[in-house]
Order: sequence, then C-alpha cells, then structure tokens
Amino acid sequence: MFDKSKNIKRIVSISAAAVCMMSALNFAPLNDREVVDAADVLTAFEITKDMKIGWNYGNSLDATGGSGLDTETSWGNPKCTKETIKAVKDKGFNTVRLPTTWYKHMNADGTIDPEWFARVREIIDWCYEEDMYVILNIHHEEWINRTDFDKAYDEMSVKLKSVWKQIATEFKDYDQHLIFEGMNEPRAAGTDYEWWLAPSAPTEKLFEVVNKLNQDFVDTVRSVESPYKDTRLLSCPPYCASGSDINMMSGLDIPDDPYVAASVHAYSPYNFCMGDGDHSTFSETYATELEGILKNIRKQFIDNDIPVILGEFSASNYNNTEARCEWAKTYVSLAKSYGFPCVLWDNDARGNSDQSEAHDYLDRDTNTWYEDSGQVVDAMMAVLTDDSIVWGGKDFTTQKQYTHDDISKGKEITDVAGSYDSGVEGKEGSPAQIIKFSEFSGKDIAVKYTGGDPELAFMDAEWGGWTTVKPYYIDEKNGIAYFSSDDIKKAWESNNGDVSTLNSFIIRANGKTTVEKAAIVNKGVIVENPNNSTTTTTQTSGSGNTTTTTTTTTTVPDDFKFEVVKLPVTLTGEKTIKFTVEGTPSASVGGGICYDDGEWASIDWDGNIGKDGKLEMEVDISKIPSSVKNAEIQIWWSNIWNNATETSIDKPAKVSVNTNPTTSENPDIMYGDADESGKVELNDAVLIMQSIANPDKYKLTEKGRLAADVVDNGGGITNSDALAIQYIESRTIKVSDLPLTSVQLEQLNQ
Repeated sequence: MFDKSKNIKRIVSISAAAVCMMSALNFAPLNDREVVDAADVLTAFEITKDMKIGWNYGNSLDATGGSGLDTETSWGNPKCTKETIKAVKDKGFNTVRLPTTWYKHMNADGTIDPEWFARVREIIDWCYEEDMYVILNIHHEEWINRTDFDKAYDEMSVKLKSVWKQIATEFKDYDQHLIFEGMNEPRAAGTDYEWWLAPSAPTEKLFEVVNKLNQDFVDTVRSVESPYKDTRLLSCPPYCASGSDINMMSGLDIPDDPYVAASVHAYSPYNFCMGDGDHSTFSETYATELEGILKNIRKQFIDNDIPVILGEFSASNYNNTEARCEWAKTYVSLAKSYGFPCVLWDNDARGNSDQSEAHDYLDRDTNTWYEDSGQVVDAMMAVLTDDSIVWGGKDFTTQKQYTHDDISKGKEITDVAGSYDSGVEGKEGSPAQIIKFSEFSGKDIAVKYTGGDPELAFMDAEWGGWTTVKPYYIDEKNGIAYFSSDDIKKAWESNNGDVSTLNSFIIRANGKTTVEKAAIVNKGVIVENPNNSTTTTTQTSGSGNTTTTTTTTTTVPDDFKFEVVKLPVTLTGEKTIKFTVEGTPSASVGGGICYDDGEWASIDWDGNIGKDGKLEMEVDISKIPSSVKNAEIQIWWSNIWNNATETSIDKPAKVSVNTNPTTSENPDIMYGDADESGKVELNDAVLIMQSIANPDKYKLTEKGRLAADVVDNGGGITNSDALAIQYIESRTIKVSDLPLTSVQLEQLNQ
C-alpha cells in the first residue's frame, strides 16, 4: 500500500498552482497575438526528464580575462560556433548549460552590455535550432563569491535582482526550453569553509544568505511579464551547490513554487574524479561511495517532490579511459534510475598542467570528440538508450538486494545512540567503541538510523590508521545500514596491513544523522530476483487426520506504477461533496479533499471499489470555511492487490464529481464576449488577459465583466476564462457550451 501521508502538503501546493498556471500563462506576448497550446506546457518533472543529459560550455562565456566579447576566448578556448552545438547534439546530448559571467560586461550603473546579450542570445538560438534545452546562469561573479559572504546579503541582493531582471526581460519570449539557474556555487570564497562546513563556519548564516538570494532570484524572474514567467523552470543551489554533502543540501530551502528545481554539482567520488586516489580502476568501493552520494541527492529532493538538476559532473582525464568509462556507466545509470538529468563539465583543457582539471571531451578547434574521452561519453549514451534502466525507477537496476535477520536479534553495540552532525566540531560521530575484528568476522555490522547515511571509521590502539567504510546495503524501508566484515577487512588491510591491529570504531555522520542502535548480525542473504518478488498465501482445511493445503503465488509486476490523481472542484456552500472513483473491482483507495485556508489542509477519505468498478463517495466538508471557494479531490494511494482476484492493479483509478457546481444565468449576456463586439473570438481572450494584468488601462464594462466570467461563473474573472475562450477559437467547444466549470476546463486541458 502506498504511503498516504507522504509529502501531501507539497503535492497539494504543486497541483493547485499548476491548475492556475495552466490557465494563466498559455499566451505568447500580446503584441504577437500567438497562443501557446496548453498541451505544450510541461510540468517541472517532465522538463527534467526531457532534458536527459547535458553538456557544459565551460571556460568560455564564464571566462573573466580580457574585456568585451574577447572574454570568451581569454582562457584559451575558441569561440563557440553553430557547428559546436551541432556536434554536441549529434553526440546525443539534449541540454546545453551556458555558464556565463556578467560582471565583466556591465556598465558602472549595472546595465549589461547589449553586445554581450547578443552573443549569449546567438548561442541560445543555435541550441534552439537543435531542439535542445538551455541552462543559463550567473557564474564567476566576484560580488557573490566573497570572503564576507555571510555579511553581504544586502549588497548582493540588489545586484542579483538587477542582473536577473535584465536577463529575464531579455529572454522573456523564450519558451520552457530555456531554464534559468540563479547562482553557480555561492560560497564564502577565500575562507577555510569555502568548500566545506569547517567547524569555524557560520553555517546557519551561510545557509540563510543562500536561501534569501534564491528567493530573490525566483521573485525577480516571476515579476517580469512573459508568457512563460510562471512556467519557466528555475533552479536554485545550496551552499557551494554541493551535491556530495548532505548537510549542505539539507540547508537548502527551495522556494514554494512548482517550477523550481534544486541545482547541485557532484564530481564524485572525488578521489577518483579529481583527487589523490587511485585512478587506474573504478573499484567497487568507489561505486558504493558514488551510489551513496547520488542516493542522498535523490532522498533530499526527488523523494520530497522537488526536481533536481545535477549541473556539473565529470571525471578528469588521468589517461584512464577504461576506468572512466566504467565510472560514466555507473554514474548515469544511477542518475537515470533516480530520475534527474546530469550535465557533463567540459572545459576542453587537454594537457592541463593541473591534471585534476583536465575535463576534455570535445575538441572545440575541430568540433570533434577526442578519441579517449569520446568513449567515456559513448558509455553515458549507451545507458540512456538502455530500456532496462527506467527513468525515475529509483532503484539502481543492477543493485543487489539483501534480507537480514531482525537487528534486535543481533549482538548490540552499546553507547553509540545519539544525534550527530558532520558540520559541528565534537559532534561528528559517536563515542569510540573498542572492538576487535574477530568479534564480527564473517558477519555484518547493522546501524539503525534516520538522516544522512552513516559511515564507520576504524582505528588501531593508538587511534591511528583511520579507515572509513561505507555501507554495502541500506534497507531504506526500515532505515538500517549494513557494513560487511569483508569490506572492512579489505579496506583496513589496504591501509594498515594485518586486520588484527584494528582496535576500535566510531559511527560517523554524513550531514545530520541520528543513530538509534547498532548490532552485529549475521551476513545478509542476496534476494535473487528483487524486481519480481513473490507473495505466497496458504489456506489449510482439515477433517480428522486429513488436511488439504492450497498455495497461491502472485508476482509484483516490474512496470507497476501509480500516480496521484487530482481533480479541481468549485465549492458551492454544500456541507458534503459527492464524487465517484473508478478503478479495479475490490481495490481499496484513499485520498483527501484538499483546500487552502491560508495554509494547505485536507479532509481524508478512503473506501473499497465495488464489483462494478465504482466507489460512490460522500465526504463531509462542513469544516471547510465558507470563504474557501476552490478545492481538489485527490487520490493518494491504492492497494497494489485486488483482494478478490489477487491480481495487480494495472492503472491508476479515476475520479469524477457527481454534480456540477451551480452557475448563474443571464439571458442578456453572450458568454465569452468580453469586448461586447457581438461575437466570441481571440480578441476577447486577449482583453481578459490585459484587464487582469493592467485593470486601470484595460477596463471592462459591467456587462463585459459578466460575459468574461465563463469558468465557474460568479467566481470572478481569472486567467481560466481566457483559456476557455481559446477553445472556442480552436473550435474545440462552442459558445453555447459556456459557461464551463473548472472540472470541464481541466478535462479539456488533458
């Protein structure tokens, strides 16, 4: 059964806002008189899925040498051409990220140079010609990345709002393929906490400043009139844009907006990708570390209904093509199965004296792919075309799964319970516990916890030989991490030799972690076919000494999916609401009547679908204040099994209202004729939009206002009325069909 309570507030907020935006912003600029088809408006998650995989035009538009348009080549790369973008598209990329620095191209009063705008626009247009998504950001801005970051909000806020006001205005006519990223890696540059939360870091203040700047960015873009101002995807980073530190990610407060995504970077595992580790092979240890990092990104955002874009990732070229290919395959497999796009960092820095920054994939002098790094990209593209790895399937399709004995049956390790925080000095982990390898040889150490996935750190008798081990398996349902004695032995011996010198360990936090208990348990047993697990029920009947046993085995289908079902309704003062749910006979379903009374709330309901495939519901809504006029009927969950036939439900249930809200009727009114011309046409929709945007300039007469109120008549003029008239113009409905209910309009949108 699905979790009925998970993220309900977020679901309601997104769905209700989406209904408004579906109707509010389906117009191109009024002077063009073009109509944006409602069917073409994507949700935030549909956008991130469609982005697939991206490529960074790095060390070019973001370069800060020279002046004017010459900055693009100041770090040694040639100028981007139309052929550059075509080469990227032909390789399989569907997204281009344009890291762009602006402060070098602003006048003293902060005005951005029109020539710079023209150059950026030229590259964006080339991407549009290839039907690609574009991420445009503000990158190496010295006025953001500064030592006094935690104290300079007021100054940064003014500049950030000015820059984004200009960018949003310049590109207001570009559709949802253009994504704005508020900042690159906001941080306190030049401090000992620039890239990590050192004990000296004013952590709460750093997070506060980042969150306030992100909100400024969103508010500024949304304030600029555009057909896409409320449906353009915006992305906001945590401190440093770190996707490898759960503590930094957990400090990010995403603005309450259904078209805002998190933006993170993860050159992971760092020791393999850019650090001082072994680059010759992409080991199982590296793979486990990478899985933990990307899983934390998924848990922090995707599992909380927040889309995420992994804006930078790469493994620097250490002449280790085979290992990088294995890394690429693993990385993109995880990202795809967890449901977020990732964007490859490419600075074309072949032969860089700093080998950790040799992210060279496309030779921009020839617009061809380097032979070795091209193989790495090919490994990524092979994953994207592999249908066995399902986008957003959440579990890495090749991951082994295990069953274990109950943790309470193991040998408990005492004095480790508590709350820990990797960013707080002295609170990074549990007290050290004396333990010899012989005590857990051939077994697992199990840690029950909440928060960031824990790690174990082992020491010798002199507190030396520090060796960190990550869990090989996490039971997410029960919140238990398992550490294999084989992994511990291998890691210890590679650092310190004989495992007999291992003497003690601590449980370390990854971000904020609360440990409930730890125990030594038997090794886990591999589940041979985790994606096709079976459920067996046995019934036994007996008479005398004779028994008959009947066993029924059923298999959970690989492709089973369930989505939240939502239906907007208008409240008419009734004390109950009646609706019909359709689905598989005998299935159980449940959900809520959701509404906004200053804060989102819901009245829960549930029931069983009858043999006719229908469930007639009547829910008491008397506690909803009379001032609330709109609500949503939502289905949150359905049991997987049909209890009568023990077969799986193969599609979500549907919901419909039994009676429509009342509408006012006036025989003297031609519904839809807002301009009183005697006919209903697109001009009426345009006038409605203009009147909403500027009521002082575009005034409606009382008769025109009554005629314009064609959706949920009597509730006032909204953008939904303009959208309904579009359907008249396209001959989808007739004037005689007006007025409509919001339910009928929603059905037209589907």
